[in-house]
Amino acid sequence: MTRETPEVSAGSMADVAFLLLIFFLVTTTMAVDSGIMRKLPPPVPDDIKAPPVKTRNVFQVLINSADAIMVSDKTAQSASAMKEANKKDLRRLVKDFLTPRIPDNTKYPETKVVDIDFIGKYYKSKGIVSMQNDRGTSYATYIFVQNELAAAVRELRDELANQYFGMDFNVLLKADEVKAKAIQKAIPMAISEAEPVNFGG
Repeated sequence: MTRETPEVSAGSMADVAFLLLIFFLVTTTMAVDSGIMRKLPPPVPDDIKAPPVKTRNVFQVLINSADAIMVSDKTAQSASAMKEANKKDLRRLVKDFLTPRIPDNTKYPETKVVDIDFIGKYYKSKGIVSMQNDRGTSYATYIFVQNELAAAVRELRDELANQYFGMDFNVLLKADEVKAKAIQKAIPMAISEAEPVNFGG
């Protein structure tokens, strides 16, 4: 007499597996990469050449493969001299460079007088920050430098917005977009980024 093996119902196994899947999806945390919010300009046609920029109007920021940050040395005799900068000093150096100076100081960018709504005549800096990194630069250092450059511009805008409108730039942007555009015209986000190269360590 042969005994029949009882069948095992596997119908509920699919339900259990589905519930476990949902449980792990809900409780698992995903690693999120940090990034930068930046609106990129439209591509420039090939037949348009970049206008010439005087050396004194450019503040270079270079990052090598060892994550060392080199910046323009405005205290040196040579206009193209570079020096190593600490991370904590980068924002201050950029902010100092982009601050308009009257009377003219050849160690800093030229200024031009512009007439801006709500502000009047304003001495606008012609300064540009040029950033370039090595292909071996770490992502964390790259993001840090980008954030510090943007923060230097943001602090200058905050100071000007408080001077004329009594509030920080971000608050002004929500309250009155027209006045915020006047601040942006006075202090543009003059940061350019060159294609990565191999500087070495």
